[in-house]
Amino acid sequence: MARTGLDMKPASSRVARAEFVPLASDVRGYYALPAGDGPFPAVLVYQEAFGVNEYVQSEVVRLAEHGFAALAPDLFHGETLGYGEMERVYALLGTLTDEGLLRDVDLAIAYLGARPEIAAGPLGAVGFCMGGRLAFLTATARAEAIGAAVSFYGGSIAPREQKLFPPLLHRVPELRAELWLMYGADDASIEPDEQGRLCEALSRAKKSFGIRVFPGAGHAFASRGRDNYRPVTAEIAWNETLALFARVLRQPPAV
Repeated sequence: MARTGLDMKPASSRVARAEFVPLASDVRGYYALPAGDGPFPAVLVYQEAFGVNEYVQSEVVRLAEHGFAALAPDLFHGETLGYGEMERVYALLGTLTDEGLLRDVDLAIAYLGARPEIAAGPLGAVGFCMGGRLAFLTATARAEAIGAAVSFYGGSIAPREQKLFPPLLHRVPELRAELWLMYGADDASIEPDEQGRLCEALSRAKKSFGIRVFPGAGHAFASRGRDNYRPVTAEIAWNETLALFARVLRQPPAV
């Protein structure tokens, strides 16, 4: 396993800062802030199963370039893994629990809540693979904090049998946020029946949600640097994600 201290510099004049910040003595997060005057709406970004690597950092910066403060809590506490290190990935995933993940999420929420540049109001959440599941978990277990959530190919939400993490279908009634689900049609790890169970539960509970299934795309279709990357599909999904956050998180405060 590799340990990285990489801090990505602001990619454009639209970003004021992009760096790791301490969330607690043992937890850090990658934080990017738009240029200009705030306060800014904020989005939590949840990593894939490889850590807060350059790809995840770049998506944090993307959000800042579009006017959102963004923070990716480092769920692996400093570890990053290569895309070919799947044995080590599964070993590390086996040490994680929902309680531990939510602790890191709570630290990230508290960090944003204490920052003067962050606008009052709900947060967004977006995640990829294990982070897509965590986006759903956050939107339910921390429903009071989240106004909009996007899950990119989040697995282990509604499987028939438990895989790496416990299923989350029972949490659907807790959801308050608007939820978007992004899937690749060729993703063998999240089959249509799992998507269907989740959508049926959301619909029966009268929740606000949308689903996008992209033909010709598999798992990790938005992950630059991986074989499954589909740039056109990724940009469509990201444009819809940004539109959701702009619509929900930039709402004027109620008078």
